[in-house]
Amino acid sequence: MTQVQLEILLIAVMVAVGCALPGTYLVLRRMALMSDAISHSILLGIVLAYFWVRDLSSPFLVAAATLTGVLTVTLVELLVNTRRIYNDAAIGLVFPTLFSLGVLLISRNAAHVHLDTDAVLLGELAFAPFNRFEVAGHDLGPLSAWVMGGILLLNVLFVTVFYKELKLASFDAALAAAQGFMPTLLHYSLMTLVSVTAVGAFDAVGSVLVVAFMVVPPATALLLSDRLSRVLLLAALFGVGSAVVGYWVAHFLDASIAGSMASMAGMMFLLVYLFAPNRGLVAQARRRAAQRLEFAIQMLVVHLLHHESRPEAETENRIDHLEYHIAWTRAFAQEVVRRAVAMGVVTERDGRLFLTDSGRVLATQTMAE
Repeated sequence: MTQVQLEILLIAVMVAVGCALPGTYLVLRRMALMSDAISHSILLGIVLAYFWVRDLSSPFLVAAATLTGVLTVTLVELLVNTRRIYNDAAIGLVFPTLFSLGVLLISRNAAHVHLDTDAVLLGELAFAPFNRFEVAGHDLGPLSAWVMGGILLLNVLFVTVFYKELKLASFDAALAAAQGFMPTLLHYSLMTLVSVTAVGAFDAVGSVLVVAFMVVPPATALLLSDRLSRVLLLAALFGVGSAVVGYWVAHFLDASIAGSMASMAGMMFLLVYLFAPNRGLVAQARRRAAQRLEFAIQMLVVHLLHHESRPEAETENRIDHLEYHIAWTRAFAQEVVRRAVAMGVVTERDGRLFLTDSGRVLATQTMAE
């Protein structure tokens, strides 16, 4: 692995973890769209600050972009508080407006600057290591690594120090207010942190990957655990995994690095969504099938008990009659009988079914319920 590749991976991992931590709280609060809104609307702040200072490396661009992110949140909250517009609709009104203004200003007044819509959306991680951070003539590494390292440290400290308050405010804002935790202040502090993170990652990875890292790893982690501490850890790990795997996929396919990383994050979510032990689609399908089979066995023992010791029992309790009487398919009827025999609630002799003592108890309990 070359030094450039190592630096690209380092920056990507910092972006992934730095975005995943505050992104977890956005997903918990059902505000995932806010990350999309902030990561797009900060473009307007960058453009306006550039027109003022005429320097793309100025820290004023970061400050203006952060303020624009906070402005986005404030405008959304104001619209929602009117109680005439829902949260997702308010986001859909605010961020396209601010983002479009930024794009229009670029196309009209800054066409000669290397700030274009493609760079804004996709970014280019391959160029990030070439923007160096130098102090007194000493090369200290990529500037993006230092910026994202600082932001990552800030996010870790914020989540660690205010872990209890953020947890309470995320799950029950009313209780947090009653406990004196000031959920509104926590909310705007978190949104400011999201804005700072989006601004820091904006130049290197573009808005698409910022949104992907803020939303997809936390959403994937929430399919595997309900414990917040574990979700934060899993979100960070999924972010790192999608960054590393995505980079090497892009390397071998000669494709967009940011696009590949976002795609790998989506693939990880899809795999977990399908195969998560408790909440995956496969696990849910198996659980529904088991519940259906369990209910069918209960129906079977009740049916056998109802006809037991009656003249029609010889016909009603035959295996080949179940598909007509209970409207089961032949294959399903055979599976129910096989399972019931394995459970010891029925026995089979010459194609007829007979209840065991355990089967009578189960049938009696089922009817009592």
